[in-house]
Amino acid sequence: MELVQHLLDFVIHLDRHLVALVADYGAWTYAILFLIIFCETGLVVTPFLPGDSLLFAVGAVAATGALDPLSLCALLAVAAIAGDTANYAAGAWIGPVVFHREDSRLLNKKHLERTHRFYEKYGGKTIIIARFIPIIRTFAPFVAGIGRMTYPRFLIYNATGGVVWITAFVYAGYYFGNIPLVKQNFSLVILAIIVISILPGVFEYWRHRSEPEAAAGTQ
Repeated sequence: MELVQHLLDFVIHLDRHLVALVADYGAWTYAILFLIIFCETGLVVTPFLPGDSLLFAVGAVAATGALDPLSLCALLAVAAIAGDTANYAAGAWIGPVVFHREDSRLLNKKHLERTHRFYEKYGGKTIIIARFIPIIRTFAPFVAGIGRMTYPRFLIYNATGGVVWITAFVYAGYYFGNIPLVKQNFSLVILAIIVISILPGVFEYWRHRSEPEAAAGTQ
């Protein structure tokens, strides 16, 4: 519970924590951010790490001159692409075994199944679309590996989605994060980003749940 509280505090007050991070670690901040993005996208057991909100906050901090936005985008895009690649490899290697086990302690079977349905609906574009949806973002490359999507095809979607996702959120924070109204209500903005990010996944989940009920009602 204490870990959850610390994580929640970190996410809600990202701007303060990032400023402190830059002050304490200087150039090493780039390496720390690289590691967070890599783990958030590359380790299927860490979907709880901040993604969209972190990138927005990083962009806002970069606008103050503490970080270089171009370097951030290049470095974090590499982290996102490398993370998805590692996730894809894990899915191809251990995915089929884990996917068919009901008692896996490392992976949430429901998250896997939800991502699998998302993948069936949108195909390869899921890798791009999922970049903007927490949890599904983490599981999409894993499911692509399970489904044996050819790596060259996966890499195209992976690189496109990674660059667009990183650039969009970093520069959104860069241009809008220091507007007085946004800056004064930064915690609320971060919460809004989180809520908006998860809405597509919630909508897809409820739509899928309502389908069997609708089918049952027509019988």
